[in-house]
Amino acid sequence: MFTGLSSTRQPEVPARSLRRAIVLGGSVAGLLAARVLADHADEVVVVERDEVGEDDAGGRRGVPQQFQVHTLLPAGRAQIERWFPGFTGEAVDRGAVLSLSHQVQAWADDVAAVQAPNVVLLSESRTFLETLLRRRTLALGNVHQVNGVAEGLRYRDGRVTAVRVGGRDLSADFVVDAMGRASRLSDWLHDDGWDRPELERMRIDVNYATAYFRRAEQDPPTGAAISRFSPHYRKRTQAALTAVEDMQWMLMLTTYGADRPAPDLDDFRARCADLPGLFQDIARQEPVSEVRTYHQADARRRHFDRANRLPARLAAVGDAVASFNPVYGQGMSSAALHASCLSEYLCAGPDLDRPATGFFRSQKVVVDAAWDLSTSGDAQRTETTRPPFPVRLQRALVNQVITASTVDLRIATKFNDVAFMLAHPSTLATPSVLLRSLLVNLRHRRSRRAVPEPAAVEPVPVP
Repeated sequence: MFTGLSSTRQPEVPARSLRRAIVLGGSVAGLLAARVLADHADEVVVVERDEVGEDDAGGRRGVPQQFQVHTLLPAGRAQIERWFPGFTGEAVDRGAVLSLSHQVQAWADDVAAVQAPNVVLLSESRTFLETLLRRRTLALGNVHQVNGVAEGLRYRDGRVTAVRVGGRDLSADFVVDAMGRASRLSDWLHDDGWDRPELERMRIDVNYATAYFRRAEQDPPTGAAISRFSPHYRKRTQAALTAVEDMQWMLMLTTYGADRPAPDLDDFRARCADLPGLFQDIARQEPVSEVRTYHQADARRRHFDRANRLPARLAAVGDAVASFNPVYGQGMSSAALHASCLSEYLCAGPDLDRPATGFFRSQKVVVDAAWDLSTSGDAQRTETTRPPFPVRLQRALVNQVITASTVDLRIATKFNDVAFMLAHPSTLATPSVLLRSLLVNLRHRRSRRAVPEPAAVEPVPVP
């Protein structure tokens, strides 16, 4: 199923069956949902709390993490390109940076990683990406945005019929919740007598500190870089670097738990001293912003797929369904794949007077893929009790693949496909991948042991 959902082919869209569809929230997830709904509805209304125009580059107050790194991974870019052909070219023309594999550097536990051919990243600020996506979405003839706060839903005969916005009811044939992590949809459903989707949380306590620096080169030899550490490595500060619009570098530091970076440039630069030289060089450039910090306490997901009683003509996408540890960069790609799930569901001609069970089931495949990969590392870092043997075995095998991906091109390509949400995590569990990973790691350990230690230098007598 994952392969079909990640397809970039154009869907076979039936005749429009909806008069008006409403999307709650003008986020990346909401805008992509609006694009899909535009194929199926005469009118699509995006209800956005913050006052932002089609070309407003000021960002939204509802995105507290907007100043942190938001590199678009291959799956997300492919899906956006699917719905908005030429999007990548337009983004680059406006200042975003497309980095190919030879322009991306990575370190894992201070070991330089191989450069796999499928590493292609589109780098820009979150505000830049969302502004361009909003402009393209609102340019569609049947999509428009209204400013207001959604206050609840209205129902008739077991289906959603309207959204309460600013004290008035706005009729709807289909409603999509894209209100993010703080979505109130679960509360509305519970208060109105429906099931509250089960909420799952995982403590992550991730901290970000990001600063922007002046970029001198139009086409730098390295457009993106990352330095990451395994859960029990001796170092604690990780980093991500991207060239973004307006001739700037965006440099982000990541820590966990009580080790919170200060919003201070001196502290920021001092932390960079323990990173590969590229990060230190950028941190010494002219700053063009203050150091902005962000903390996310937990990853969370709402299990709409497990709810027994939900109203018909209702769906949810993006962080309103699942928000992961942002260090893995999968949020926007997941949102783009949720739009693919919505398209597949509507194109299949479902009975819209029944709950959107088919949509939530296919969406679960996408959510599981990102959740399982990100929470595995978080669990190893935060757990205080010894997990069951099957869990330890699964983690050991995954860790073998991750370790091998640093030094082996074939395994790196396989792993990147999963990390970039181009392939399902199950593709890493095949015997050929696991066996190659074990052999690669064994040879690598032997080669490191075979390197002779530097000979001791005898002191030279002073005459």
